Amino acid sequence: MLIYGFHAVLARLRRAPAGVRELYVDARREDVRVRDLLRVAEAAGVRAHFVDADRLERLCPHKRHQGVVALVEAPPKGQRLDELLDAHESAAEPILLLVLDGVTDPRNLGACLRVADGAGAAAVIAPKDRACALTEIAMQTASGAAESVPYLMVTNLARALDEIRDRGIFVVGTDERATTGLYEQRLEGSLAWVLGAEGTGMRRLTRERCDALVRIPMRGAVGSLNVSVAAGVVLYETLRQRAAVAAT
Repeated sequence: MLIYGFHAVLARLRRAPAGVRELYVDARREDVRVRDLLRVAEAAGVRAHFVDADRLERLCPHKRHQGVVALVEAPPKGQRLDELLDAHESAAEPILLLVLDGVTDPRNLGACLRVADGAGAAAVIAPKDRACALTEIAMQTASGAAESVPYLMVTNLARALDEIRDRGIFVVGTDERATTGLYEQRLEGSLAWVLGAEGTGMRRLTRERCDALVRIPMRGAVGSLNVSVAAGVVLYETLRQRAAVAAT
C-alpha cells in the first residue's frame, strides 16, 4: 500500500514505523519540511531513498504527493469492539464514539476519521456490509488520523449498538426529521454519535437503537450536510457542552 504527502507519511513514521517498507523523497527538495521528515525517519530507523520526480510520479500518478511517498504494510486489524469498551470501563474519562451507517465513499470516511481524531473520539465504527474499507484513498484523506483513530468494522451494526447501550453509553443519531434540534439535546457523559449516508440516512434497525434523534439546523437552501461536515458539527458540539459542564 502506498501513502503520500507529509501528513500521512509523518503520521505513519511516528506511530507505526515498523510498517514502513520504503520511503521515497524528491531529491530536489531540501526545505524545512523535508529535513523534519528525514529526522523523524532517521529516529524511527527508516532509511529514505532520494529519487527523481519522474519516479515519484510513476508511483503516484496525478496525485499531490508533495515529493514524499512511502510503501507501507496495510494497517493491522484493530481491536474488537468489546475490547475497546472493556478499556473504556476501566478509565475515568467518558468515551466518545462515531458510528457510520452506510458511508461508502473513501474520502468521506477519511474526512470522518480526521474530524474524529480532532474531537478526541475513541473510535469510528461501521458495518462490514454497506461501508467503505480503510483504503489508500481513505488513509490519504485522513491525513494521519487513520493511524491514531481505530476503525472498527463490525459484523452486525444493530447488535454492536445494543452492546454499546448495554455499557451505559448514550446513543444519539442525526435525522433531518427529528423534532429535537442539536443544540437542544444534552450531550453529557459517554456518547456514541450515529450518522447515516447522505440521501439514504440510517437504516431502520440502526435508527431504532438510538436513544435520541436530533436534527442539525439548516438555514439555507440545501437540506443536509456532507457526512464528514455533519460529524464535525455534532462532535464539536459535544466537546463544547462537556467544556461548559466542566467549567461550572
